[in-house]
Amino acid sequence: MVNILVTGANGQLGSELREIAPNYQGYNFLFTDVDDLDITNHKAVKEFIECNEINIIINCAAYTAVDKAESEPEIADKINHLAVKNFAKLSKHNSIKLIQISTDYVFDGSSDKPYTETDKPNPQTVYGKTKLDGELAIQQINPVNSIIIRTSWVYSKYSNNFMKTMLRLAETKNEISVVTDQIGSPTNAADLAKTILKIIPKIKNETVELFHYSNLGFCSWFDFAKEIFRYSDLDVDLKSISSNDFLSIATRPSYSVLNCEKIKNRFGVSILDWKTSFNKIDFSSQSVET
Repeated sequence: MVNILVTGANGQLGSELREIAPNYQGYNFLFTDVDDLDITNHKAVKEFIECNEINIIINCAAYTAVDKAESEPEIADKINHLAVKNFAKLSKHNSIKLIQISTDYVFDGSSDKPYTETDKPNPQTVYGKTKLDGELAIQQINPVNSIIIRTSWVYSKYSNNFMKTMLRLAETKNEISVVTDQIGSPTNAADLAKTILKIIPKIKNETVELFHYSNLGFCSWFDFAKEIFRYSDLDVDLKSISSNDFLSIATRPSYSVLNCEKIKNRFGVSILDWKTSFNKIDFSSQSVET
């Protein structure tokens, strides 16, 4: 039996992994969140991994409050960088396969074409910088059979995300303003979860490999909101605004579309267009309620 530790189990990706876990009989999943395992407690993590004879780590845990991170850089660094560095050390020492989830926020958004894995990162936020530092730590320590997957604009029926924020706002507001000059690719966490479990047996590399994964195509946040309200059949007056009109502490990338050809070619992964994948969401599910 292969023992898989999934951290951040109550988040979007962790929850989607938990939902499909029963379909993978050869794996014994250990789902943990901060109340079960504080990943910043390096001693506790070491004991947990060794006591449970972990073979694979899927690290979904992260400090993702982009604006709040600007005033809590040390906490963000502990979770997004130092904890990841510890995972890499333990993975190398114990021959564990490590799958680290990263973000499009490692880029500054100045590109005019989809970012590839070889493009130079230039994070503009504490969140993006700490996530990049986590990536660099893994690459420097270099545990065998380990990968980093950058993704973008993740949503699901679980936890907090843009889709659920829009649905919640629609309950009390007739008019909602959304930025139209930030471009990216919405990613269904369910698709990413299935892809991760599909490629696990195929991950065989001597040096840490970096991959991009998002649903195909791209849109603005305004376009995404429009699709959310169209599909959920909600009558909302949607107003387009620029990023300059939307006050936020941290600067979001104006363009963060990811090129996903590498993961498709390496592992034979098929990726749905973002609209096609979004339309699979079951709005009647209790989990969608905000």
